[in-house]
Amino acid sequence: MLSDDGEHAPLWADTVRGLAHRVLGPVAESVRFAALDGEGRGYAYEAKGGRLTIAATDGVSASVALHHYLRERCAMSVDWDTVLPLRLASLPDALPRQGSARVREGYYFNFCTFSYTMPYWDWADWEREIDWMALHGITMPLAVTGHEAALYAAYSRLGLDDHRIRSFLGGPGYLPFQFMGCLDGFAGPLPSSWIERHRELGARVLDRERALGMTPVLPAFTGHVPRETAAAARAGRREWQGFETWVLDPGDPLYERIGAEITRAQIELFGTDHLYAADPFIEMIPIDADPAFPGAVAAATLAGLRAADPDAVWLMQAWPFSYQREFWTEDRVTTFLDAIPDGRMLVADLWAEHDPLWGRFDEFSGKPWLWCALLNFGGRTDPGAGLRGVPSAIDAALAADSPPTGIGLSMEATRNNPVFFELVADQIWNRVSGVDAWLDAFVPWRYGGRRTAELRAAWHDLLDTVYGAEGLRISPDRFKGVLTAKPSYTVGVAELRADVARGLRYPPDVLARAWERMIEVAERDPGLAAGPLGHDLAEIGIAYLARVADRFCLDVVESAGDAAHVARFLRVFEDLDRMLACRPEYTFQHWEAKAVSWATGPADRDVLLDNARRIITVWGTTDSPLLDDYAGRHWAGLLGGYYRDRWELWARGLGRALAGEPGTEAELRERLRDRAEAFLREGAAPVTPGDPAAESRRLFSTYASAFTAEDERRGAR
Repeated sequence: MLSDDGEHAPLWADTVRGLAHRVLGPVAESVRFAALDGEGRGYAYEAKGGRLTIAATDGVSASVALHHYLRERCAMSVDWDTVLPLRLASLPDALPRQGSARVREGYYFNFCTFSYTMPYWDWADWEREIDWMALHGITMPLAVTGHEAALYAAYSRLGLDDHRIRSFLGGPGYLPFQFMGCLDGFAGPLPSSWIERHRELGARVLDRERALGMTPVLPAFTGHVPRETAAAARAGRREWQGFETWVLDPGDPLYERIGAEITRAQIELFGTDHLYAADPFIEMIPIDADPAFPGAVAAATLAGLRAADPDAVWLMQAWPFSYQREFWTEDRVTTFLDAIPDGRMLVADLWAEHDPLWGRFDEFSGKPWLWCALLNFGGRTDPGAGLRGVPSAIDAALAADSPPTGIGLSMEATRNNPVFFELVADQIWNRVSGVDAWLDAFVPWRYGGRRTAELRAAWHDLLDTVYGAEGLRISPDRFKGVLTAKPSYTVGVAELRADVARGLRYPPDVLARAWERMIEVAERDPGLAAGPLGHDLAEIGIAYLARVADRFCLDVVESAGDAAHVARFLRVFEDLDRMLACRPEYTFQHWEAKAVSWATGPADRDVLLDNARRIITVWGTTDSPLLDDYAGRHWAGLLGGYYRDRWELWARGLGRALAGEPGTEAELRERLRDRAEAFLREGAAPVTPGDPAAESRRLFSTYASAFTAEDERRGAR
């Protein structure tokens, strides 16, 4: 029998005990923690007589042990959308069980996640997320909250005044892109109150992560500087998606000086675990074409870090090597990586589930690296993923001559396709030999062991449809459906027909069957719909209605804008909007309210409202289409308003466009621009929540037979 020693409890015990209370409620009083000796990360647990004892090497491993116990003995898990605390009256007995991590680290986040998911989070949001991280084995989270305070302090010491620094930093919703060097001074200025309040929040986040035994990764200098600083130094101009920025030449002594100053300021404010994330290129070609130039940037970046922290290790996302592969030849990448000693760099293979780079670049020339799953771009809410290929991809990486030191989740936003990210995170500790068997276990974990047979049947249908999409890219450069797409008359009938056919990758009746099974469970067990089942109903509703909308849009075009077809098409937006209003995470007003909660006055409020509205619609300016709808969302308030209105404008001129009348595309672009400007000024109309089971049933009754009826109609032509 395991036993704990209260007098010699591990340092992390109180922190994990607090987590247990938030997850379990009063029954957490029956959980005890003890230290476990051993190399690597591991745990042992045993439950007897209503008491659970966990021994672990560290706080994260203890949290994983608690989560594994809940899954294995209580048929419960903690997902992003689980209602907490869990309803657990007592702790069932469990024979002794041991576990050990497959990899040393569990990595989490992407710089973009801090814009697309949590720019407006408060401590309650972060506490819940950190609990999730610990329970899922995350040991190495990217931590950028409050980095603006370090930049403010550093540039103040370098002689810039308050107004200039806040103008350089730009709007709060775009700060991570400023940190990456993609833009500056956009959608701001940064409210004065924001900096200090987020310094406090960032410190609190780091304190909790460290108390659990995590080693957070803090941002570092990328060479990006204010225009005035660049004007007095050796520097070059570069462009990202229409935004101009200035970067220092690595040969200028100011490069190392500013890098060191920012690192020192950050250590003073937040402490350090000696891990720093910097991406000097990310999606920008280097300002000098000399093959040796990237290596010079690498050396100067590390020199600046080490001047402030001699133990610094640089974490770099390998994304540039995928995004701009024509430039990043094997020779260039090798030259860049070889400029850094092996023990001073950690490489995140950011999109390894789709475009693994570790094999292409010889496991990154000996640098330690992380296998990461991205899936989601821009925080888009399109349901879909390829589940079956994930375990074999991870196994192949772990069998490499230089295997990854960690497994990571590098999504651009959380709260979408949770089954995919649960599958990836599970493999930090557990090998998954087959997805079908894993899914059979996942279902009772997710729903607390209730209605397991019906829900398993539904999930296997989902595995054969939306989650059997191997190679799927959830990004706007691929057709994901018309619902969140920007209308245009330049897409011809043949192209639209092909897009619609490609979008329907599976038999719609199988997806409809899964949908109905979940609706029936929600009707019989309404309590489940308040938690993960409600989220899943929303995702399946989006998946099905998105394909219906595609088909109805094609009907509008083929009928040359027939009024009845237009009305039917636009009604899909309204109906889906009403159903999504049942879940706060699927409403625009929830996003906007979180943003406004940080306002301390009218000026702050204006900036925060603008940022919240802008980034998920036009992203940049209404004059530049480069990032339009990159972060598109299937959200109540957007679907029934902004997106619907755009397609209505399109439908009004469709007949003239099909007749070849000149100027129709330019006229449509102007009207869409006006609608976007109106949204930036006014936002979306409020929505009213309803019952998820009832609203899902209403949609199912209306649209479940849409494909059968449509196929019959087309066959009769």
